[in-house]
Amino acid sequence: MVWGGVCNEGRTDLHVIDRGTITGIRYRDEILEPIVRPFAGAMGDRFVLMQDNARPHTARVSLNFLEEEGIEVMDWPARSPDLNPIEHVWDILRRRVVQRHHPPRVVLDLRRALVEEWDAIPQNDIQRPIQSMPKRCLECIQARGGHTHY
Repeated sequence: MVWGGVCNEGRTDLHVIDRGTITGIRYRDEILEPIVRPFAGAMGDRFVLMQDNARPHTARVSLNFLEEEGIEVMDWPARSPDLNPIEHVWDILRRRVVQRHHPPRVVLDLRRALVEEWDAIPQNDIQRPIQSMPKRCLECIQARGGHTHY
């Protein structure tokens, strides 16, 4: 499992989550505190964290941490279409890893390939799905939450 954050101006380092299940406590300790908090600070007052309703994201310990740190979190309605631009970035990352000259064969190689390819994704490829959000949201509303071409 991996975690990464993106915005128009940049991205976080990719964090590879070693062994085990990601709990609210692990999410706070391994993602929110060491990665999200400094990234939010660097981005300034306009920073809003967009995450889905995965259990670690909605765990009381995670939400309390974000509130204590003054990090604004975007509301995410239950059973809503997944419009998060990170999903497009995950697809880009997957394709880049698969297309490597020597695809990874063991976990250590996969970890290294994921980090290298994450760092090599052109920022324009990250900006494109972010900047398309208004258009994608409008299309989702017009489709009443149904299928869109995104």
